[in-house]
Amino acid sequence: MSMPGLIVVGSGPAGISAAESYREHGGAGPVLVLSADPDLPYERPPLSKEFLRGETDDVALHPAEWFTDRDIELRHGHTVDAIDVDGHGVTVDGERIGYGALVLALGAGPSPLTVPGGERALQLRALTDARRLRSAAADATSAVVIGAGFIGCEAAASLAMRGLSVTLVAPDRVPQEKRLGADAGERLLNFVTSTGVRYVGGTSVEAIDEDGVRLDDGVTIDCDLVLAATGVTPHGELAAAAGLQMKDSRIVVGADMRTSAADVYAAGDVTFAFNAAAGRHVAVEHWQDAAEQGTVAGAQAAGADATWDVVPGFWSTIGEATVKYHAWGDGYDVSRVAERDGGFTVWYEADGTAVGVLTCEADDDYDHGETLIAQRRPTPV
Repeated sequence: MSMPGLIVVGSGPAGISAAESYREHGGAGPVLVLSADPDLPYERPPLSKEFLRGETDDVALHPAEWFTDRDIELRHGHTVDAIDVDGHGVTVDGERIGYGALVLALGAGPSPLTVPGGERALQLRALTDARRLRSAAADATSAVVIGAGFIGCEAAASLAMRGLSVTLVAPDRVPQEKRLGADAGERLLNFVTSTGVRYVGGTSVEAIDEDGVRLDDGVTIDCDLVLAATGVTPHGELAAAAGLQMKDSRIVVGADMRTSAADVYAAGDVTFAFNAAAGRHVAVEHWQDAAEQGTVAGAQAAGADATWDVVPGFWSTIGEATVKYHAWGDGYDVSRVAERDGGFTVWYEADGTAVGVLTCEADDDYDHGETLIAQRRPTPV
């Protein structure tokens, strides 16, 4: 970079949105995106669905010319070694590069499966993971998926739709019972099992070996491949080493995505961000929220005014069913189900106000729920 401009560390939705927003708001100087990922920026949501099923290979976030047109330089496959917040520079492969503004979009990585033989399990986070899993699925007839979060449910359904005999293993009696409640869990269970997946709940994995996956009740499930969908851990190490204010493994930022260091911003899964509508810091791991936080960070870095004030949310497609979810993500007191024509809505309340909504074939409720949550109004049920 000939002069200090914007450096973005990370090429996921937060990082690329930050670079785009910086340019859209008149940010001057060069823009450099550094990423350890060997692939050009890509969409992650299709990896557990269309890509895994072999229905598409096109998961590019933008064509190459999109970056050229915006004068955004990409260096992928390069790891940032250190950040000097006082000297306004980063070190990459031994080279020091100065910045005028820095956006840390460090993302998160799969949490390790800490059981004997856990290293035998495949993961699904990056495009390289997805290629490996899809290749393994092509040669397999059976699979065990460990973890019934949305990624686990999506991947299990996709593998079953490919013709594999799939067992989904999780500690909850139904998928995500602790997070979303029994009523929602029953409906997610129906979506998963309708694709042919066998669900084994209320259990945990003790070990993985050449015979398969051994559960805590002594049962071993034979399989050709194992996928661990056991959550993610934010990549906060680089920020912590630079002395930024942290909350556990996340970077603490305001609603403007500013960190505790001058001219340094953060966005996406690695943040513990203040949400202006919630009036408190929240942690989210959703694709759309990462993009929105990146947009705020890029605008602020360019000198524009922007604030993160939307209710977090995402969509998930399990087999043929799509569910949509808005929530602050830090719990609820009571949940209530409303049946809808061809679908349903689950309303979540805390202290008499709406804090979440989960819908299927009920888009009006999804949109209305976002408003109720943001305005701290009661649910309609």
